[in-house]
Amino acid sequence: MSDLSVPLRVARAIGESPLSERVAAAQDLVYGPVLRWAQRSAFHTDVLGHSIHPPLTDLTLGCWISAAILDVAGKPQDRHGATLLVAAGLAAAVPTAFAGASDWAGMTGTDRRIGAVHGLGTDAAVFLLLGSLIARTRGRHSLGVQLGLAGNAVMAGTGFLGGHLALNRGTARRTPA
Repeated sequence: MSDLSVPLRVARAIGESPLSERVAAAQDLVYGPVLRWAQRSAFHTDVLGHSIHPPLTDLTLGCWISAAILDVAGKPQDRHGATLLVAAGLAAAVPTAFAGASDWAGMTGTDRRIGAVHGLGTDAAVFLLLGSLIARTRGRHSLGVQLGLAGNAVMAGTGFLGGHLALNRGTARRTPA
């Protein structure tokens, strides 16, 4: 039996998967011009000594998790605040995605494959949260909550992969270890 935890075995399997390589190739094809731009942009900086993507994710996820807390534990008058938090998270997701894309554009091998699945999961979560915002603004609060919670659940899994890349594999470093 492996000494690795289940999440680390999952990350390893994703990093070794031929399907993950196909996901990476598809993303490279679809997002190619954006990836090349992002890698030359201010989103690919070493000013912090590491990528700016991880701290930007804190802002994005903080908004979405806060909205979920209001949805689950709040009162009906908190609906507007939850809607604003979902919208703020979506706005913050744009620079966060550009920063992540700038990092991913330079990755190879296992890191590239894990990053591709991370990106695909993030895209899915963003679309769920966009659907949540649309539902909320059209008066379908219950559907908005369900989509928001689903988006947060997807982000939990894909966030693990991003954290694995940044912390375990060191892809966020801009200076030598």
